[in-house]
Amino acid sequence: MPASTSAAPRDLLDHPALTDSVRELARRGLIAPHAKGTLLIQEGDVGDSIHIILSGRLRSFSVDMQSGREITYGIYGPGEYLGEMGLDGGPRSASVITLEPSVCALVRRATLDQYIAEHPAFAFELLAKVIRRARATTLTARQMALQDVYGRLKALLESLAEAQPDGTRIIQERLTHQDIANRIGCTREMVSRVMRDLELGGHVQHQGSLIELLTPLPARW
Repeated sequence: MPASTSAAPRDLLDHPALTDSVRELARRGLIAPHAKGTLLIQEGDVGDSIHIILSGRLRSFSVDMQSGREITYGIYGPGEYLGEMGLDGGPRSASVITLEPSVCALVRRATLDQYIAEHPAFAFELLAKVIRRARATTLTARQMALQDVYGRLKALLESLAEAQPDGTRIIQERLTHQDIANRIGCTREMVSRVMRDLELGGHVQHQGSLIELLTPLPARW
């Protein structure tokens, strides 16, 4: 069942995170709310559409069918769009699920083709998006191959942390140990073990549901 939203779906088109081109494209799509936990894209399916996020957060991920373990490719919010890697007619390369009640504009390939015909410059914006995603995937694969678990966890925490006036850094995104494990490709137990040691060493602490980095994280664990 669609999720309720405090703002009318089309009012969300005014979100400042949307570029003018993405906003105009979203106007041509089917705008609808989705409940938390809605699977919008299934890896392996053949699709011909993209989802433009107007509100909420979406997670892109893959699941190993044999082990059941997941790897998270990214968390995306308003102004982002997902599904572009399937526009070539091939199978979807990842699944996409809502992390919270979200509103998206579903844009079909035919609508996108017409929009690009009218606004050729958007083709370069779309290409740049594909290149950035490919680079991010390459970086993730490189980290998985060349860094140990602690190195990957350290890189993730430091990339998400925002500096505070008192010199500490806070990760605003609410992350469970399972969320972190999915992002860096390891077990929840391993994340819990490393985080416990970092807390005992005075490097991190939990501030409610947020993670606070009190000192620079050690180079090695």
